[in-house]
Amino acid sequence: MEPPDDQGAFFLTMIEQVMIYIQQNAHIAPWLMFGLLLLAGFNLPVSEDAMLFISGILAAKNPDLAVPLFTGVFLGAYISDLICYAFMGRFLGSKLTQIKFFAKMLDQKKIDKVTSFYHRYGVWTLIVGRFIPFGIRNALFISAGLGKMNPVKFALSDLLACSISCSFFFWLYYSFGNSVIEYVKKGNIIIFSVFALAATGYFIHKKIDDRKKRGLEDKPI
Repeated sequence: MEPPDDQGAFFLTMIEQVMIYIQQNAHIAPWLMFGLLLLAGFNLPVSEDAMLFISGILAAKNPDLAVPLFTGVFLGAYISDLICYAFMGRFLGSKLTQIKFFAKMLDQKKIDKVTSFYHRYGVWTLIVGRFIPFGIRNALFISAGLGKMNPVKFALSDLLACSISCSFFFWLYYSFGNSVIEYVKKGNIIIFSVFALAATGYFIHKKIDDRKKRGLEDKPI
């Protein structure tokens, strides 16, 4: 069931406090970020974007920790994806759709849409999906599990996708810090809008094609 609002608010406040603690204790930050990102794999509200931002900023202030920080956030993000795919998608599977919180995100139509994207565009679905904010990533990974995407193909494709997105954002925040936040936010909105329009256009086109095919099948020979 969906958690009560006060519990959700408490969890978010706890995460904010942990983030402050991370910034104040840079030497253990890689381990903390790794652990928090694993929680994101179970669909808890831990922001990968926030972890990348904090790690990049900390690395700029503590260059000797740059490699551990990137390693922690990268491995946390990648293993989190695998948890989403394997445990939440393949193992729990259809049980998730019986829970109100997940049912909104994982109705059968959405699963079918994502599955068709995987079949049509392959690894590009994951590469583009990792740059789309607003909870799209986890929905993609869980849907890949529910759609029974080949596990080896998913692991290798997501390894490439995760390497590209994590490297890009870590470098961006490491190099430019707070000055790029507004640009990233605007970029996220643009990417999400383009994705939504492309998805809508694709499925409208698909429905038209399906109707045409049914029309031809219904015609007498």
